[in-house]
Amino acid sequence: MLDGGLACQLEAQGCDLSDALWSARLLVDGPEQIEAAHTAYVRAGAQVLITASYQASFEGFGRRGIGRAGAAALFARSVELARRAAGSVARDVWVAASVGPYGAVTADGAEYRGRYGLSVRELERFHRPRIEALAAARPDVLALETVPDSDEAEALLRVAGECGLPVWLSCTVADGETRAGQPLEEAFGLATGQDQVVAVGVNCCDPADADRAVRTAAEVTGKPVVVYPNSGERWDAGRRRWAGDAAFDPRRVRAWRAAGARLVGGCCRVGPDTIAELAALLGAPAANHTEGGTEDPATG
Repeated sequence: MLDGGLACQLEAQGCDLSDALWSARLLVDGPEQIEAAHTAYVRAGAQVLITASYQASFEGFGRRGIGRAGAAALFARSVELARRAAGSVARDVWVAASVGPYGAVTADGAEYRGRYGLSVRELERFHRPRIEALAAARPDVLALETVPDSDEAEALLRVAGECGLPVWLSCTVADGETRAGQPLEEAFGLATGQDQVVAVGVNCCDPADADRAVRTAAEVTGKPVVVYPNSGERWDAGRRRWAGDAAFDPRRVRAWRAAGARLVGGCCRVGPDTIAELAALLGAPAANHTEGGTEDPATG
């Protein structure tokens, strides 16, 4: 059981996320708010917490006057805050370090388009210091998430393969393709045969698009599937606001699980109440339940 959208919970707590660093700004200005948001999800039943590093970058922190050593400490803080929240319940909780796409850092909606005009090598150079900083903080897994095209998926998998940690690859998709318009089989196929990849799937997409994608990920890779879609509302990057109606039906989780999903949660606009409903449908343990052992959530 994954968590839900970190930003929506931070906004519900009264946080202003209008800065280009988005939720990563609070690693500097309000770490207690991030820990509180993580705690809300773990108490709703989440067994995996995704860190507040999605939009974090050395370049972005540098524009705030934070040097490389200070930025590396903030990446580590993102993992530490999730660990502290995980410790608020008497059961095992994984910490997944979020590695967002290049488009998240440009803060102009490019993660929903991909095709940045950068080569695979250039994307590797961008992501390497971020992944190294997060890996040094020893999360349980790296979440390569909201990846809009196969070029960036290739770059992320190459760099993540150097760190010695398990990873999951999660693409953002629309109408049966990546956001850049490539076949899902092409993007998912990059993870085939890579032992460090514990799950492949989708996030930050319409729930209806997740249905087909889960089946495709399972068929192409033979790996457990990760799926955490948005509420169904659409992000208007120009106006910086959400539009449309929510269409996230928690009952979809049964079909996803039957198709191969083993890591399930929500992304943008999916809050703790929905995660609690999903947890109940999946039979996830209550917040005060003590589990034995250290079962791998992707395969257990």
